[in-house]
Amino acid sequence: MTESPAIVIKKKTLTSAGIKEFSFSPDFASLPQSVRAYYESAWKRYQQTPFPTLKDEPWRRTDIRALQTDLFSTNTQAASSVPENLLEPLTDESHGGQIVLTPGHSQIFLSPQLASQGVVFTDLQTAYAQHPELVDRILGKLIDLEDDKFGALAAAMAKDGVLLYVPRHVKVETPLHSLFWGAGEHAAFFSHYLVYLDEGAEVTYVHESSSPAGQAQAMHSGLMELYVGEGAKLNFVELQSWGDNMWNFTHERIDVAREGTVDWIFGALGSHLTKNFSDLNLVGEGATGKMSGFYFTEGKQHLDHDTQQNHLAPHTTSDLLFKGALVGESESVWQGMIYVAPNATKTDGYQANRNLILDPRSKADSIPGLEILTDDVRCTHGATVGKIDQDQVFYLESRGLAKEDAERLIVEGFFDPIMQRIPFDGVKARFQRAIIEKLESFHLEKA
Repeated sequence: MTESPAIVIKKKTLTSAGIKEFSFSPDFASLPQSVRAYYESAWKRYQQTPFPTLKDEPWRRTDIRALQTDLFSTNTQAASSVPENLLEPLTDESHGGQIVLTPGHSQIFLSPQLASQGVVFTDLQTAYAQHPELVDRILGKLIDLEDDKFGALAAAMAKDGVLLYVPRHVKVETPLHSLFWGAGEHAAFFSHYLVYLDEGAEVTYVHESSSPAGQAQAMHSGLMELYVGEGAKLNFVELQSWGDNMWNFTHERIDVAREGTVDWIFGALGSHLTKNFSDLNLVGEGATGKMSGFYFTEGKQHLDHDTQQNHLAPHTTSDLLFKGALVGESESVWQGMIYVAPNATKTDGYQANRNLILDPRSKADSIPGLEILTDDVRCTHGATVGKIDQDQVFYLESRGLAKEDAERLIVEGFFDPIMQRIPFDGVKARFQRAIIEKLESFHLEKA
């Protein structure tokens, strides 16, 4: 494996992709007056922005021309039942709160103890009606919709989502969990998640987006805006297990204030195609952020993760490690950028992406980048794409292991650095099961 050179990514103005516009439109009349202007502005931005093309740098390796935009509908049929295993706790023995979202419906639980402490954990429509002052703190404040057609579409269409608010110095001991379950072919789903941690607050929040497999295309477009206040701490686990017919477009951003800390864990297991923008903004002095990503692609999956580590204040620290394995004709793309602002001295930034190609038909693109506008910083990066070392396989076979078991052991070892960064046994077990299942499917295909 060899290190890739750094590339500074400059985003270009979007050009036309020749894709038809979606046939649906938003319903502003059903929205409260307090948020209607935001939705209307987002729809206007969506209409003014062309679809991205392969000529646009962030999308150069992700082709969306096969997206059947004219067939999608927001009138989804009754959702299939949510699998019980998706509702099980992953980070503790129980949930302090849980929200299950299906299009137009929600089931909400929050422990009375947390509610008495002022914690708000509810669905988006309830938040608009009962907590407009909290919504106003964060809705549209973090994500810039300029030149982001799918982000603008999500902002204009999303009726499903979550508001999580943790008051000053409240430490939520039991994790909170939300699940979005989207079932339906030719269905379009939209979501918007708002998280606001006040000064000194602490919480662990787990969110999963999932759907059953299907034959016809489905689509999801979503936004996440998360704010970590001064001295606050957020552990955020984000899992993506969409069915293999889902086209998934997400734009996510976390702003971390002075002395705040975030530990952001990604797990990408599903979808036909995913284009994800994840921005970590260290906006206050002494802010710290860790980003850990796991993905394992198969079949014709295409996963594209675009990450930004933006150091906007002095004495900030970021640490990113994404690791992925690929089988079948699948493809992965990771584009990463560490940006250091002119005033952000004493920055410590790290990023690495490691890929293991298990099938000669698979492909991984890995593009790290640095843009440093000040002195007295330490920023390092690396990217590798490689295959299983056959000498290692031979050694394990010589010790009595079957070839398939030897390969599984090597793959598990490859992912071990990511597993070590995850403090939750349930999340580790979920990833480890995925490794075994995808390898078994791959070996059956080869047999």
